[in-house]
Amino acid sequence: MRTLRPAVRLNIMRSLIGVVALGGLLAACGASEGSLGGSGQSPDPDAIRVVATTTVFADMVRQVGGARTAVSSLVPPGGEVHTFDPTPSDIARVADADLVFMNGLGLDEWLGALADDSGSTATIVELAEDLDGVEYLAGEAHEDDEHEGEEDEDEHADEGINPHLWLNVGYGIKYVERIGEALAAADPDHAADYEAGTADYVARLTELDDSVRGTLAALPPEDRRIVSFHEAFPYFAAAYGLEIVGTVVDIPGQDPSAGEIAQLVDSIRASGARALFSEAQFNPQLAETVAQEAGITVESDLYNDSLGDPPVDTYEGLIRWDVEKVVAALTR
Repeated sequence: MRTLRPAVRLNIMRSLIGVVALGGLLAACGASEGSLGGSGQSPDPDAIRVVATTTVFADMVRQVGGARTAVSSLVPPGGEVHTFDPTPSDIARVADADLVFMNGLGLDEWLGALADDSGSTATIVELAEDLDGVEYLAGEAHEDDEHEGEEDEDEHADEGINPHLWLNVGYGIKYVERIGEALAAADPDHAADYEAGTADYVARLTELDDSVRGTLAALPPEDRRIVSFHEAFPYFAAAYGLEIVGTVVDIPGQDPSAGEIAQLVDSIRASGARALFSEAQFNPQLAETVAQEAGITVESDLYNDSLGDPPVDTYEGLIRWDVEKVVAALTR
């Protein structure tokens, strides 16, 4: 756990601070903005104020902390964390928070500038950084090209580590354990409640992880090849025995060239991949184009860093949805 001070800056933030009265914003934005009601509990009046960068992490906090936490997500349901553009009300929420959760590993580095500009004194917890027992996988660096060449204060920004660890439920459990520890440290009078919430949630997730492994293990090895829209699913694939033979885009917002698409199409044809999966928060047009060229169909949207409508309004629901869609596509 540490307060992050990344080099990446948000150009609009400092000018916004100069023209927006922060006190008025705090009154204007509610604690529930950008959040989902996964636990069904209303926060206690003296609940600690928690902000998470994504709805997935907000749900994890809510499942552990229950009514002891008033949780909101900066990126709204269906939003895109890689290209998220914070607003003045987001500055206000971070300024007012007791505790802030982010992924780290380059996924949501914009939070560092946002926290600096808000004047927040909240502890910022990086859920994916330096987890014991994790095999970190390579991925594209999530770095702002505008600041390429600046001295990087974040130890992981240039390493190109894939940040989507939580799609392996076993690694998601490590996130939950870190959340429980951070909540207990921030609110020690209720540490026992957070320990109990963590234990209950970890038990459910352990059962879910076992179920996913058993379900996908039943697929014949030759039928486990898939194409993903972007590099969100390597941990999911590695944990549950799938093979990703290609991705449509490396990083959202950076569309491939015609030559890269042609190379991907050739790889898909040579691999015998059964399905190309679009993702819920992205326009499916590019995925449909690639699938048509490769002679396969685009399958139902998968979810990764953003929750949606029921039954995908919790982390557990997201995992179940993705497994169901993958199995359905690979057993046709």
